[in-house]
Amino acid sequence: MLEQTTEINLLYDFYGSLLTEKQQLILECYYHDDWSLSEIANHQGTSRQAVFEGIKRAGQHLIEYENKLGMVAKYRERDQIAKKILSKLSADPSLKEELAPLIQQMID
Repeated sequence: MLEQTTEINLLYDFYGSLLTEKQQLILECYYHDDWSLSEIANHQGTSRQAVFEGIKRAGQHLIEYENKLGMVAKYRERDQIAKKILSKLSADPSLKEELAPLIQQMID
């Protein structure tokens, strides 16, 4: 469950603005604020089932966006490359001192 939550949060960081405001709200309440389905349902004036379906549907949209656009995959790829470069730069401290901040900036 934690792995799924982490994945949804990462996808939301990249694609959340593509969702409807209602989808954004329920995902933020559920994943960021750790609200229960009942709490979200009470806040939205709807049923737990509707909230559950909304979370499921919004998550599917995020996965579809990633499948089509691949931004998270590219981010992970760049992150791995940057980490490899940083580890190789450990052999040359002066070069690492110069390039490490630039690589870190690229990752962030």
